[in-house]
Amino acid sequence: MRHTEIRKVAFVGDYLPRKCGIATFTHDMYASLASRFPEADCFVVPVNDRPEGYDYPPEVRFEIAEPDMESYRRAADFLNFANTDVVCLQHEYGIYGGTAGSHVLGLLRDLRMPVVTTFHTVLREPNDDQRRVLKELATLSARVVVMTELARSFLRTIYDVPESKIDVIAHGIPDVPFVDPNAYKDQFGVEGRLVALTFGLLSPNKGIEHVLRAMPEIIKAFPNFVYIVLGATHPALVRDQGERYRLSLERLARDLGISEHVIFYNRFVEIEELTEFIRAADVYVTPYLNAAQITSGTLAYSFGCGKAIVSTPYWHAEELLADGRGVIVPFADSKAIAREICGLLSDEPRRAAMCAEAYRLGREMVWEQSAKRYMESFQSTRLGRQDQPYKPLAVRTLAEQQADLPDWRLDHILRMSDSTGMLQHATHTIPNFAEGYCTDDNARALLLMVLLEELGQGGAKVERLSTTYAAFLQAAFNPVTKRFRNFLGFDRRWLEEVGSEDSHGRALWSLGSCVGRSRRPDLPAWAATQFELALPAVLETTSPRTWAFGLLGIREYLRRFGGDRFAAQTRDTLVARLIDIYDRTTTPDWPWFEEILSYDIARLPQALIASGYDSGNARALEVGLQSLSWLVKIQTAPQEHFRAIGSNGFYRKGGQRARFDQQPVEANATVSACLEAYRVTQDAVWMKEARSAFEWFLGRNDLGQDLYDPTTGGCFDGLQEDRVNRNQGAESTLAFLLSLAEMNLLETSLASFRQAR
Repeated sequence: MRHTEIRKVAFVGDYLPRKCGIATFTHDMYASLASRFPEADCFVVPVNDRPEGYDYPPEVRFEIAEPDMESYRRAADFLNFANTDVVCLQHEYGIYGGTAGSHVLGLLRDLRMPVVTTFHTVLREPNDDQRRVLKELATLSARVVVMTELARSFLRTIYDVPESKIDVIAHGIPDVPFVDPNAYKDQFGVEGRLVALTFGLLSPNKGIEHVLRAMPEIIKAFPNFVYIVLGATHPALVRDQGERYRLSLERLARDLGISEHVIFYNRFVEIEELTEFIRAADVYVTPYLNAAQITSGTLAYSFGCGKAIVSTPYWHAEELLADGRGVIVPFADSKAIAREICGLLSDEPRRAAMCAEAYRLGREMVWEQSAKRYMESFQSTRLGRQDQPYKPLAVRTLAEQQADLPDWRLDHILRMSDSTGMLQHATHTIPNFAEGYCTDDNARALLLMVLLEELGQGGAKVERLSTTYAAFLQAAFNPVTKRFRNFLGFDRRWLEEVGSEDSHGRALWSLGSCVGRSRRPDLPAWAATQFELALPAVLETTSPRTWAFGLLGIREYLRRFGGDRFAAQTRDTLVARLIDIYDRTTTPDWPWFEEILSYDIARLPQALIASGYDSGNARALEVGLQSLSWLVKIQTAPQEHFRAIGSNGFYRKGGQRARFDQQPVEANATVSACLEAYRVTQDAVWMKEARSAFEWFLGRNDLGQDLYDPTTGGCFDGLQEDRVNRNQGAESTLAFLLSLAEMNLLETSLASFRQAR
């Protein structure tokens, strides 16, 4: 293997001088790899948990602000432009922004080189967000590294990571000589004493108090016993509670009368000083209280230095200390801790044999060996030696390059909007005043503004636009009929007293989204009132699309007001109606709700998938997924790109499907429905289909022509048989921008999708 093929390696994770275990690990991994392979250009991209960052050493070349999603994208650009060969990512849920650290997914999706991810935590019982993030990380990574065999088993059985993709590389440790502890005790003032040591950032889950309670019994047998507690209080705990936990430990020591036998070193120590402390210890103790710790750097360091260890049975300890390589005691059992420490101190031959065996086995864990194993993992990504070919989403063919998410441009939205609302149509890019306004488009526009706010793309401009569109919906609502009017002339006269059923459904969807998603102080309260007034009328409608739009609005509304019984009952009624027409219409070759595929059709399965998942209605979820799967096949061209049902005749059962005019609204609906299916099932097939429908806007279509116009921020009105319709109306532009918002939301936070259901 020629290691020189890896010329540039970037390490991403926390980094010293930030005080945490991941920072220490990243530093030691960087240093060992740079030393072992000097021909490789190694550098670091750390994550900052505070605005001012840290006083980093020169190997740090770019910094990521933990809560800022754009910072992750900028980091991806930096790594791409730097021609990085491989990224070595350290993963722990708490070090990246977003729910369950989901912001890091945006970084990985934009990278153009393979990523090797080290999972420092692999949970046996993850919550939904944690499971999604880890599975997606594993999918986006060329290889994944864990430090124990149990972690490998969890990845396979709980997270469905292919065995061929997993490397087990033990936590690296410093390579130090095997020494007599007595030679190092005088520098800490404990010469002539028997020393037990615990080190690491202090927090209540470390269980130090149970060792303190064991000490009176130990001191009776060994009056010269001393317990060193080394480490600063965890910074997060200091921010929230100050030094309350450490003070409680010192108070407990006083109450037990053992203060002269306990030494607290309240500081974060570097590896050289830490090694000195470990050398001085006769016994190392890890009394942690949580079994779900798959990796412990402190345990690995002490074991590799040849220490006799007494530990509670957390996962890493059970595996590393099995077969007599250490001593396991029950959680929170002070009597057992006292008994086993006394047993080791009184049986010097046993303790010496345990130390020698730990040191022997630890030679395979030293950082030089870890660096070698990591380089082999990096190299395998370059040589393509995975059973499943690795191709991150951002490593693209020419066609795939067209699917990059464009930058936000609201120029055409502003051009098409005035103080009344959003105009319906345009001639090329010039607003067509003669066609006036409609509720459909203003509802879509308000929904877009809410999504932009959620994406952090808000500000005065978006707030002003959302207020305008909200005012339009308020004026459109007829308090007598309890229905929305749809068409408004440019002279500000309503052209009807009762609008279409579909416009009523879209208005409900938009209002529900304001309630469920907006964080403005005024918009949700206003929208909740309007929603409650308009909701009953949806039960009087007959259009399946209206029911679907209403269901999507109810789903959003219930995000904030989950206890609203009428909204939940309305949801259940509309779901039952959709299932009923599906059961009455479906045949083996036509599993659909109607005998025609017409307009905005993917909203029907989307509504059932979302509502079925939220309410626990397995039948609704099943129908939604089955019908969407069939629709996706119908809308896929032989060339494997998205082909919408044409609006010039649509597709009636038993007839010929219309191939043109293909409308942007169909691509938007399919993007939304497939993303909903992905959020519910975590099946990557749905992500692929959503991406395919989105790429339709960007030229992956029957004519190979872009529908989105990046020079104006608008979208052309449709794909005709020989050209695109050059007009850039409201519906088409909103269809593209809503699709772009949903694709961005997926990258920003998987959790945002879960909350949207």
